[in-house]
Amino acid sequence: MAVDASSSSSSAKRPAYHLATELVHIDSDAVKDNYNAASVPIYQTATFKQHDADGSDAQYDYSRSGNPTRTAVEVHMAKIMSAERAFVVSTGMTALDVILRLVKTGQEIIAGDDLYGGTNRLLTYVSQFNGVKVHNVDTTDPAKVEEKLDPIKTRLVLLESPTNPMIKIADIRTIADKVHDVCPSALVVVDNTMMSPYLQNTLEMGVDIEYHSGTKYLSGHHDLMAGVIGCRTKEVGDLLYFVINASGSGLGPLDSWLLLRGVKTLGIRMEKQQSNAIQIADFLEAQGLKVHYPGLKSNPQYELHKSLSSGPGAVLSFETGDVGLSERIVESARLWGISVSFGCVNSLISMPCKMSHASIPAEIRKQRQLPEDLIRLCVGIEHVDDLINDLTNALEIAGISVKQPASN
Repeated sequence: MAVDASSSSSSAKRPAYHLATELVHIDSDAVKDNYNAASVPIYQTATFKQHDADGSDAQYDYSRSGNPTRTAVEVHMAKIMSAERAFVVSTGMTALDVILRLVKTGQEIIAGDDLYGGTNRLLTYVSQFNGVKVHNVDTTDPAKVEEKLDPIKTRLVLLESPTNPMIKIADIRTIADKVHDVCPSALVVVDNTMMSPYLQNTLEMGVDIEYHSGTKYLSGHHDLMAGVIGCRTKEVGDLLYFVINASGSGLGPLDSWLLLRGVKTLGIRMEKQQSNAIQIADFLEAQGLKVHYPGLKSNPQYELHKSLSSGPGAVLSFETGDVGLSERIVESARLWGISVSFGCVNSLISMPCKMSHASIPAEIRKQRQLPEDLIRLCVGIEHVDDLINDLTNALEIAGISVKQPASN
């Protein structure tokens, strides 16, 4: 049997250069390449020939256990996430599924009450079939999390910040400190997809596991399905690798290469998308709409988010007060594609209760105060004037009289 080929430990906890630089430069020692290729090669192979009868000296034997292309992206992700170890798997939901395998029957999970619909679906499954108790609480209030902590039963605390789709902020540092104080054996896990490692590093806040849907900002083009997991300690990394190897959920070589290519442009894409989002949020707020976005100074959690992240990101949502009005806005947009997901270079618009969060029963959505009229915008890299003009046209077609900015 070959040795563990998944080792992706970051050689230094803090990158030597600015993150925007580190994103572009791949560690040349991550994969042995006899030809010094400028781009990491795609090792499109299922198996690797061995030199010995027992294969004990080989780094790779079977791509389910490890592949050089996958190793390259895992080492790179560990570096930019400041992780002790990182892993790439088939999808973002696979990443969460791998993490949830660390929770045993009889143990408990504390999660938010404003979650991605797919996350809610998977948590419902483990609750119904695995004998795991799931508590959904308002994670914007650390006291609500603390109320559910049990030193014996609590195994995992799952956070999103910002949340999807209400864009609420959790005090990650405070919650992580409290969880580790009360429940030393519990793991604090953060879905950091909406911020990406470029804007927010939760492992440095005391979080045990950070995961991403690599389909979103890390890839950036919606031509790839992937999940990324980063962990703070070797012990947790060993547990995660065992699950990934046993279940065969590791990312294939071609998709690993695509993910690695996408990550290189994360910085420049995120800067442009965020810049556009800030201006669009200002525009919508000027129309008297209720906008959920941590980049607005009117947001009550503006300062908290600023203390956690280097920017507000490029996803926002807003309420119109009427489901029919929201439907007309979404359907009248032209540049904004009606689609689930976020993080790609082109802008997307959707009504979460009808798409990404439709799997959450209506009564649960009402209980969790998820507005049926909510519109989510996932801002791309287009010229911001074109995006605002398209929104202006959609609002006016829907019946909203748009206020034009005052001229200087």
